[in-house]
Amino acid sequence: MTTDTPTTPAVRVRDLRRVFGDRAVLDDLELDIARGEFVALLGASGSGKTTLLRILGALDGADGGEVLVPEARTIVFQEPRLVPSKKVLANVTVALPRSRSAHGLRALAEVGLERHADAWPATLSGGEAQRVALARALVREPELLLLDEPFAALDALTRLKMQDLVGELCRIHRPAVLLVTHDVDEAVRLADRVAVLRDGRLITDETVTVDRPRDPGNPAFAALRRRLLGDLGVAAPPQPVPAPVEPTPGRTEVGVI
Repeated sequence: MTTDTPTTPAVRVRDLRRVFGDRAVLDDLELDIARGEFVALLGASGSGKTTLLRILGALDGADGGEVLVPEARTIVFQEPRLVPSKKVLANVTVALPRSRSAHGLRALAEVGLERHADAWPATLSGGEAQRVALARALVREPELLLLDEPFAALDALTRLKMQDLVGELCRIHRPAVLLVTHDVDEAVRLADRVAVLRDGRLITDETVTVDRPRDPGNPAFAALRRRLLGDLGVAAPPQPVPAPVEPTPGRTEVGVI
């Protein structure tokens, strides 16, 4: 798809079907993602989330339906998948012409790793390695960025920092984004739309209207979280009820009017 018309989706999926044995993992699924739009996809393990992502990334085929995606697309996986024998900059520009080295350095600067260009992957922390993988994806200037649980292996603090970084860079570069995740809070925090995949189809596809920056303590955030958990078949934890204050024996409470 080459037209830049704002109403033309970057991703268009119609009647998508993928069958494994006698099970239809994806069954007449439909999905549009606009240019510059960030969509998060939730679903139970085995629901077909990664299968859909792999089809969009040309790593798997469909058994039926129509799939239209941009040619310029990249994937960031849960593991950084860096080449141990190549330094950081070479990992970012792998399979690109040498003339793209300057672009690779700029991509590293965007993820805060320009000083690590000559480092070996083995010397990086988990968060740093994932930032290299993100730089490797962005240097290719994708029209579609596919994120397959890229924060799942990170500790909680690093995960939050990476979420902020990905959100900021996607707002700058404006690719269409599909994030596959099990984390409802992550989906609501980052996405313009959140979809839930169950029984081969999207049973939920909801625009996130919570104001940014998104705080999990915001009542609108909490309400959307509860709805999504319900769609996933998970009971939301009950809201805490404040315990009544018992008067202290032998003391008289005096009110001021």
